[in-house]
Amino acid sequence: MLTRRNLLLSPLAVPLARLVQAQSAAPGRMLLAMHQNTSRGAGYRGSLEGWARAGIRYVELTDRLLVDFLANDTLAAARRVLSDAGLTPVSAAIVLPDLWIPGPARAASLDTWRRRCEQFAGLGLQRVYSPSITNRPVTAADFDATPACIHEVGEITAGFDLTAMIEFTRTSTHLSTLTSSLATIRAAAHPNVRPMIDFFHFWSGLSKFEDLDLLEPGELAHTHFQDLLDTPRELIDNDSRLIPGDGIAPVVRILEKLAEKQFTGALSVELFRAELVQGDPFEVATEIRGKCEAVMEQAGVL
Repeated sequence: MLTRRNLLLSPLAVPLARLVQAQSAAPGRMLLAMHQNTSRGAGYRGSLEGWARAGIRYVELTDRLLVDFLANDTLAAARRVLSDAGLTPVSAAIVLPDLWIPGPARAASLDTWRRRCEQFAGLGLQRVYSPSITNRPVTAADFDATPACIHEVGEITAGFDLTAMIEFTRTSTHLSTLTSSLATIRAAAHPNVRPMIDFFHFWSGLSKFEDLDLLEPGELAHTHFQDLLDTPRELIDNDSRLIPGDGIAPVVRILEKLAEKQFTGALSVELFRAELVQGDPFEVATEIRGKCEAVMEQAGVL
């Protein structure tokens, strides 16, 4: 199994070593990042190179775009796209069903998780995540079994010197709230598994602002950064995700609370509106950067 140590000792390690940079900001500050879903219409190379021209320095990768890129190119070439653009990858998405819960898709998901961890470790990643996806009814027994599933994923991830994170999702029948996510991660007690927060799933779902007080200082590993459309909650979907500052979510208050909890990681902007996904990555990133930096400055975390 590939480990970070073996990777850095390989002949391909020289350019990679430059990618393994600090992925946290100074105390009281946070990093602005872009999630590849936001410009997925431009593909792996197009999204990253366009964002770099807009002054973005931290990025979040997706397994989907990487796999598409690798269909015609190499992992070394994918790594060069990052290094040539001066980009630091802060996290990567590995979207798999039944990863955190017993289920019919779990064996295949674990195999894919291993492959993706090896690939993303080769790109200089320190953190990867998967959302809480399952396609079957969930029982109390499944929740009881979740910590063991989380621990097993932690063991696999540790073999690649990575940290795994669970993205609780608002529509999941498994983990849909910060409280449930924290409870199961803490019960698993694996040092290579940590919580993350998606602002959209947090604010539009069943979580409450007061739930942020449950976070231990420094416990949170990563965030997805969005605002929320002013619409009935019954009608909320991925198009309800807005650029921070454009919606009704208390994004400044949330940032202030996360700063109080000593979070200094990345605020990764993940959006799905067609005009952004299919837009010019440079123009999209320029707009997002301006609006996000204004919000971050207001919260005192820029």
